[in-house]
Amino acid sequence: MAQLTIQVNGRPYIVGCEDGQEAHLLEIARLFDRQVRQVSQDVGQLGETRLFLMGALLLADEMSDLKLRLAHAQGELSRLQNEQNREANRIEIAAIRAIDAAAERIEKLAAE
Repeated sequence: MAQLTIQVNGRPYIVGCEDGQEAHLLEIARLFDRQVRQVSQDVGQLGETRLFLMGALLLADEMSDLKLRLAHAQGELSRLQNEQNREANRIEIAAIRAIDAAAERIEKLAAE
Protein backbone atom coordinates (compact mmCIF):
# COMPACT_ATOMS: atom_id res chain seq x y z
CA MET A 1 0.00 0.00 0.00
CA ALA A 2 1.36 3.39 -0.99
CA GLN A 3 1.40 6.39 1.33
CA LEU A 4 1.22 9.95 0.11
CA THR A 5 1.26 13.34 1.71
CA ILE A 6 -1.58 15.50 0.45
CA GLN A 7 -2.23 19.16 1.21
CA VAL A 8 -5.67 20.38 2.24
CA ASN A 9 -6.10 24.03 3.13
CA GLY A 10 -2.36 24.40 3.54
CA ARG A 11 -1.93 21.48 5.94
CA PRO A 12 -0.24 18.16 5.15
CA TYR A 13 -2.02 14.84 5.68
CA ILE A 14 -0.51 11.40 5.18
CA VAL A 15 -2.95 9.03 3.53
CA GLY A 16 -2.69 5.53 2.13
CA CYS A 17 -3.97 4.17 -1.14
CA GLU A 18 -3.68 1.08 -3.29
CA ASP A 19 -0.53 0.81 -5.35
CA GLY A 20 -1.06 2.45 -8.74
CA GLN A 21 -3.74 4.84 -7.45
CA GLU A 22 -1.36 7.58 -6.35
CA ALA A 23 -2.08 9.95 -9.25
CA HIS A 24 -5.82 9.53 -8.81
CA LEU A 25 -5.58 10.20 -5.08
CA LEU A 26 -3.52 13.34 -5.68
CA GLU A 27 -6.10 14.58 -8.19
CA ILE A 28 -9.08 14.08 -5.90
CA ALA A 29 -7.12 15.60 -3.02
CA ARG A 30 -6.53 18.70 -5.19
CA LEU A 31 -10.26 18.81 -5.96
CA PHE A 32 -11.14 18.60 -2.26
CA ASP A 33 -8.51 21.20 -1.40
CA ARG A 34 -9.97 23.65 -3.93
CA GLN A 35 -13.45 23.08 -2.50
CA VAL A 36 -12.28 23.59 1.10
CA ARG A 37 -10.36 26.73 0.15
CA GLN A 38 -13.45 28.09 -1.63
CA VAL A 39 -15.61 27.44 1.44
CA SER A 40 -12.98 29.11 3.60
CA GLN A 41 -13.00 32.19 1.34
CA ASP A 42 -16.79 32.31 1.25
CA VAL A 43 -17.53 31.86 4.95
CA GLY A 44 -14.19 32.24 6.72
CA GLN A 45 -12.31 29.76 8.82
CA LEU A 46 -14.83 27.55 10.61
CA GLY A 47 -12.48 25.12 12.22
CA GLU A 48 -10.99 22.23 10.36
CA THR A 49 -13.78 19.73 10.97
CA ARG A 50 -16.62 22.04 9.96
CA LEU A 51 -14.63 23.36 7.01
CA PHE A 52 -13.97 19.82 5.77
CA LEU A 53 -17.61 18.87 6.37
CA MET A 54 -18.87 21.83 4.32
CA GLY A 55 -16.40 21.02 1.54
CA ALA A 56 -17.45 17.37 1.51
CA LEU A 57 -21.15 18.26 1.51
CA LEU A 58 -20.71 20.64 -1.42
CA LEU A 59 -18.80 17.99 -3.38
CA ALA A 60 -21.48 15.41 -2.53
CA ASP A 61 -24.15 17.83 -3.77
CA GLU A 62 -22.24 18.31 -7.00
CA MET A 63 -21.87 14.55 -7.40
CA SER A 64 -25.59 14.06 -6.77
CA ASP A 65 -26.45 16.61 -9.46
CA LEU A 66 -24.07 14.91 -11.89
CA LYS A 67 -25.64 11.51 -11.17
CA LEU A 68 -29.09 12.94 -11.92
CA ARG A 69 -27.83 14.47 -15.15
CA LEU A 70 -26.17 11.19 -16.13
CA ALA A 71 -29.36 9.23 -15.41
CA HIS A 72 -31.35 11.69 -17.53
CA ALA A 73 -28.81 11.45 -20.37
CA GLN A 74 -28.85 7.65 -20.19
CA GLY A 75 -32.65 7.66 -20.31
CA GLU A 76 -32.61 9.97 -23.32
CA LEU A 77 -29.99 7.79 -25.03
CA SER A 78 -32.10 4.70 -24.41
CA ARG A 79 -35.18 6.46 -25.80
CA LEU A 80 -33.29 7.52 -28.92
CA GLN A 81 -31.85 4.03 -29.43
CA ASN A 82 -35.34 2.52 -29.13
CA GLU A 83 -36.66 5.06 -31.61
CA GLN A 84 -33.81 4.27 -33.99
CA ASN A 85 -34.48 0.53 -33.67
CA ARG A 86 -38.20 1.03 -34.38
CA GLU A 87 -37.36 3.10 -37.47
CA ALA A 88 -34.85 0.48 -38.67
CA ASN A 89 -37.49 -2.24 -38.21
CA ARG A 90 -40.06 -0.17 -40.09
CA ILE A 91 -37.64 0.31 -42.99
CA GLU A 92 -36.74 -3.38 -42.98
CA ILE A 93 -40.40 -4.40 -43.11
CA ALA A 94 -41.05 -1.94 -45.96
CA ALA A 95 -38.04 -3.32 -47.87
CA ILE A 96 -39.24 -6.92 -47.41
CA ARG A 97 -42.71 -5.98 -48.67
CA ALA A 98 -41.22 -4.23 -51.70
CA ILE A 99 -39.07 -7.26 -52.51
CA ASP A 100 -42.08 -9.58 -52.09
CA ALA A 101 -44.17 -7.38 -54.40
CA ALA A 102 -41.38 -7.29 -57.00
CA ALA A 103 -41.00 -11.09 -56.80
CA GLU A 104 -44.74 -11.52 -57.38
CA ARG A 105 -44.62 -9.25 -60.44
CA ILE A 106 -41.62 -11.13 -61.82
CA GLU A 107 -43.42 -14.46 -61.30
CA LYS A 108 -46.53 -13.13 -63.10
CA LEU A 109 -44.42 -11.87 -65.99
CA ALA A 110 -42.58 -15.19 -66.22
CA ALA A 111 -45.87 -17.09 -66.19
CA GLU A 112 -47.27 -15.07 -69.15
